[in-house]
Amino acid sequence: MSKAKKNEFRPNDYVVYPAHGVGQIISIEEQEVAGMQLELFVISFEKDKMTLRVPTNKATEIGMRGLSSPDVVTQAMKTLRGKAKVKRAMWSRRAQEYEQKINSGDLIAIAEVVRDLHRNDDQREQSYSERQLYEAALERLTREVAAVSGDDEAAAAKQVDEVLVSRAA
Repeated sequence: MSKAKKNEFRPNDYVVYPAHGVGQIISIEEQEVAGMQLELFVISFEKDKMTLRVPTNKATEIGMRGLSSPDVVTQAMKTLRGKAKVKRAMWSRRAQEYEQKINSGDLIAIAEVVRDLHRNDDQREQSYSERQLYEAALERLTREVAAVSGDDEAAAAKQVDEVLVSRAA
């Protein structure tokens, strides 16, 4: 295991885990699993009341990454301002694609899902599954925007909402 990989993340760093969004590394601990000594990142997802242990040597391989840069957040906001791209494929296929984008951990892809599934008050009602995907993507987006900007989630949600509303105007 190379030292460079090991020290990429440190305790108290905020990281993005693809399947769960933004979490904070609480500690790095040694644990014996199946007779092997493993070094693990202990990541806390406060909002979900969940703790995850990720082997340090597998962290980057599974897509764990540091928070996006402010430039990437700006790019994500530009993506939100764009016109929604609604494909004509069946909903089940589109839902699968949206789910993959959300779980990719890529902020721009998540912003695309929010943009494509956002509904204004004058548009038709969303189906339950559409709303679930939209809310999951919106939550991931606002958590990362909040973590990058240092604001609380309410301020980040307001910022994202303003972008979505201004797009409709």
